[in-house]
Amino acid sequence: MIIKRLELDFFRSYSHLETDFDPRVNLIYGDNAQGKTNLLEAVAYLSAARSHRARYDRELIMLDIGSAFVKGEVFSRNREFTLEARLFRGRGKQLYSNGVRLKAAGELAGILNTVLFCPEDLSLIRAGSEERRRFLDGAICQLRPRYAQALSEYNRLYGHKVRILRDWPENPSLLNTLDDFNLRMAQTGAVIIHYRAHFVKRLRERAPSIHADFSGGRETIELTYDTVSTVSNPLAQPRELLPQLLDHQERRRQAELDSRQCLSGPHKDDLAVTIGGQLAKTYASQGQTRTAALSLKLAQREIFQEETGEWPVLLLDDVLSELDSKRQAFVLNRIRGGQVFITCCEEEKLEGLEGGRAFHIHHGELI
Repeated sequence: MIIKRLELDFFRSYSHLETDFDPRVNLIYGDNAQGKTNLLEAVAYLSAARSHRARYDRELIMLDIGSAFVKGEVFSRNREFTLEARLFRGRGKQLYSNGVRLKAAGELAGILNTVLFCPEDLSLIRAGSEERRRFLDGAICQLRPRYAQALSEYNRLYGHKVRILRDWPENPSLLNTLDDFNLRMAQTGAVIIHYRAHFVKRLRERAPSIHADFSGGRETIELTYDTVSTVSNPLAQPRELLPQLLDHQERRRQAELDSRQCLSGPHKDDLAVTIGGQLAKTYASQGQTRTAALSLKLAQREIFQEETGEWPVLLLDDVLSELDSKRQAFVLNRIRGGQVFITCCEEEKLEGLEGGRAFHIHHGELI
């Protein structure tokens, strides 16, 4: 998969940008706060219509401007695609593929896959379970349209149920709708758990060997998918998971009413990461944290390649500067093949990568 050309209007710090990219390596350099990360964010946005830094799309629009535009010319699946995202402050977004408006972001799945690694990804290991769920969701949504649809529906239902539980003492009639929401949440939740479990299984098959090579064979990484306690086998089909989720809901029903919180469902899932038998979230050093997070992202990249037959676009945001020369060489050797974007503060020759182009970004402009 290759992004051949990118056009931006009022996206983040870019009032306007048009540029072509090399199908191999693209080195994006410049001082801090000039727009390097924003450029990578725009590329990643075209793959799933979501940002790794913004909770709301309106945050992507330049201040005091009503709308923004992102357009990418992509070569994927032996075809040419033109992907467009039109963002409107206060009015959502519109997505297009080859001029046809898409009904949902899930329809982007498989057109442009991207894997992004940035300094914030240290939180993938150190932060709470929400960060690791976001990692799983972002990866699976790019591969499985059904998952993207189920996740969107589950989040909508969850919001409704939260309001029911919050307000039912003042308005008891709300409880008349609770069983319906529980059923629909269990149905969509079963789909989510099924796909998450299978993706974690594939991560377990790849991440340990990458991590072992990265650490010189001195450390081992283990991954465990933690989900609803009544689920005996999360790899099972959704229809088998459904009654187990309904059972868990029933057991937690009174506790939910008393606490006025939603206590049952995959919105509490976690991907437990251990290094050498110790929980990485609690005990990993800075170096171990970076190595573990990067191992997960490189494993994700290999899964995408195996799934689609094409390397996803790899986006490395200010990552290599944080690695010693040995680990930097390992990363550069591991990412051969496919299109790569690398940001750094100064233009430099990266040994191990041949060819490509360098772009200097200054105050949101390409110079």
